[in-house]
Amino acid sequence: MESIPSSGPLTEIMNEEIIYQNPLLFLKIWELGYDTPQFGPPAHWGWHSHMQVEFLLLMEGQLGVQTQHEYTVMSQGDIMVFGSFQPHRTYKYSPELLRQIVFQIDLKQHFDLSTMPYLHRFSELTHPLEAFNALFRSNADVKQMAYALIMQIYEESQSRKIGYELAIGAAIKNLLLLLLRNDNRDFSSLTEDIGISRVRPALDYIDKHLHERITVEDVCSILNLSYHYFIKYFKKVMGISFVDYVNYKRIKKAERLLLTGDLSIMDVSYEVGILNMAQFYKLFKRHNQCSPKEFKQRMRSQSALIPLLAQAD
Repeated sequence: MESIPSSGPLTEIMNEEIIYQNPLLFLKIWELGYDTPQFGPPAHWGWHSHMQVEFLLLMEGQLGVQTQHEYTVMSQGDIMVFGSFQPHRTYKYSPELLRQIVFQIDLKQHFDLSTMPYLHRFSELTHPLEAFNALFRSNADVKQMAYALIMQIYEESQSRKIGYELAIGAAIKNLLLLLLRNDNRDFSSLTEDIGISRVRPALDYIDKHLHERITVEDVCSILNLSYHYFIKYFKKVMGISFVDYVNYKRIKKAERLLLTGDLSIMDVSYEVGILNMAQFYKLFKRHNQCSPKEFKQRMRSQSALIPLLAQAD
């Protein structure tokens, strides 16, 4: 995988909206193929970005890739990652057949309370994910293992055999673990274990009071910290702001209520402490790219397919 420093300013960037193949897995993965002889940068070589992290795998051919910081030519077996909202653009680099796998995922949705302490290691707020591309270039074993895990996710998403969600979830966790254990970035300024222990009372308070109004001042009084120190410290430890974390927990609880109960959408909103319906819809769509009603309908249709898939097996 050749890498050349990029140059030139960014022009207009298209913000792409991703529609998930399974709303509960928060991902989209598919194969792209180009067998035309035309190659080279198109006349209008546009930039795009999206909230989801993107992994790009090259199965055949060569692909030119440009980001804000570098220009790369990918070859068969190569893998690249683009962080959340990182502008990038690609083109067919050579005349032979081009086949690639595009894997877009909202990584933060795959962290639960037990793994949340590692979220900051994958947060664009603190440590851009583009740094992992240097790891893929320098460590062939890591690149091959990451490639195999993403291919496994793709194959499971295509087969949709019963339990494919479990297989995909496990592969995603293994991918995160692979990157975490081979991450050579300097995190010496962070003391994760001490930090998590210190904010643990705040996390517990949030879980117990999701149905109520939660303020920074309430949590500051529990931890005996000043307002400004707490919001900076929380973001440093968790890799996400206090407000975004609370909203994340509210929406995750709302998803469970929508899937497991018969509450109205308004009642669900109240149960998770959001009394403004417009705000609830806005937050839910930000996390799921669909409304609460669409989410419930999609998941009911997904559930209806499970018996048919089981019979097919």
